[in-house]
Amino acid sequence: MLRTLCRTGGALLLWVTPAQQRWASNLPMNTLVLFVPQQEAWVVERMGRFHRILEPGLNFLIPILDRIRYVQSLKEIVIDVPEQSAVSLDNVTLQIDGVLYLRILDPFKASYGVEDPEYAVTQLAQTTMRSELGKLTLDKVFRERESLNSNIVHSINQASDEWGIRCLRYEIKDIHVPPRVKESMQMQVEAERKKRATVLESEGTREAAINVAEGRKQAQILASEGEKAEQINKAAGEAQAVLAKAEAKSKAIRMLSEALTEQNGNAAASLSVAEQYVSAFSNLAKESNTILLPSNSGDISGMVTQAMTIYGTLAKTSQKGAPEALDEMSEGSLCFSCRSSKASLCEQSSPTFY
Repeated sequence: MLRTLCRTGGALLLWVTPAQQRWASNLPMNTLVLFVPQQEAWVVERMGRFHRILEPGLNFLIPILDRIRYVQSLKEIVIDVPEQSAVSLDNVTLQIDGVLYLRILDPFKASYGVEDPEYAVTQLAQTTMRSELGKLTLDKVFRERESLNSNIVHSINQASDEWGIRCLRYEIKDIHVPPRVKESMQMQVEAERKKRATVLESEGTREAAINVAEGRKQAQILASEGEKAEQINKAAGEAQAVLAKAEAKSKAIRMLSEALTEQNGNAAASLSVAEQYVSAFSNLAKESNTILLPSNSGDISGMVTQAMTIYGTLAKTSQKGAPEALDEMSEGSLCFSCRSSKASLCEQSSPTFY
C-alpha cells in the first residue's frame, strides 16, 4: 500500500494513505453549526482525541478545539475485488474475480480499528477466496458456487468484527480456466452428452421391444379368449341342436304312436315301411361298391311282413315285463337271410335276427 509524506512549511505532519487523502479533501470544516446528512456518521476529535460521533441533523462544535476527523457512510458499499489466480484441489490454476457487498455497523471501530477499511476487506476477501478454492476440485468450483460464496462471507465476517464492518454477501463474477483445461472440459461434456444419447437410445429400444412383446401377448390372449368363446358358443349351439332334434324325434314318435292306435293304423305303418324299404334299396349302390343283399330282396311284401312282426313284438313288450319281452322277441324274430325264427334253424354262420 502506497503512503504519501505530507509537509506544511517543511515540517513533517503525518503519514497518510491515498484513501485518507481522499477523505481529508472531503472532510467538512468546523463552522460552529453543522448539518450532518442522513446515513452518515461524522467522527469528531477534540484536541486530537476522540470526542463523539455526530448524529444526522443539527450539531454544534467548538471551533479550533473540535475537528471532524472521519466521515463514515452507513450505506451498503460495493467493492470490486480484482482478478487473482488460485489453485484448486486438483492443481488447476484459475483466474477469478468477484464483488463484495459490505456495510459499516460501528463508525468508531471502522475509523480507529483499521487504517483503510476498504483495502483491508478487499485483501481479506482475496486471501479467503484463494483458501476456499484450494479446498475444492475444478468440477465442484462450478457446481458449488453458492456454498463457496457463503464460506467466503463467513470467513470475512469472523475477521472483520473488530473493524466494525459487516460483510453482507460475496459474489463470484468470472472464473477463467486455462485453454487446455477448457478444451478437455468441452471434450468431457461432449462425451457425457454422447453417453446420455446412447443410454436414451438404448432405453427407447428396450421400451419399444417391451411394447411389442406386450402387444403380442395381449393379441394372443385376446385370440385365445375369442377361440374359447367360439368353442363355447359352438358347443352351446350343438347342444341346443341335439335337444331340438331329440324333442322333434320325441314329438314324432309320440304322434306316430297316437296314429298307430287309431283305425287302420297298421295299414298306414305297412305303407310307410314299404316306402322306406324301396327308398333304401334304391340308394344301396350310390354310397359304396360293396353291397350285401338278402336272398329275397325283391320280395317287398315279405319285408313288410317282417317289419310288422317286429312292431307287433314291441307292442307286446310294452304290456309285459322286460325279461319276458326279450324272450318272445328272440323266439319270434326272423333271420334276415333265411327267414328262420330260431337260431338253431338258421343256415347262416352269423345269423341276424329282427
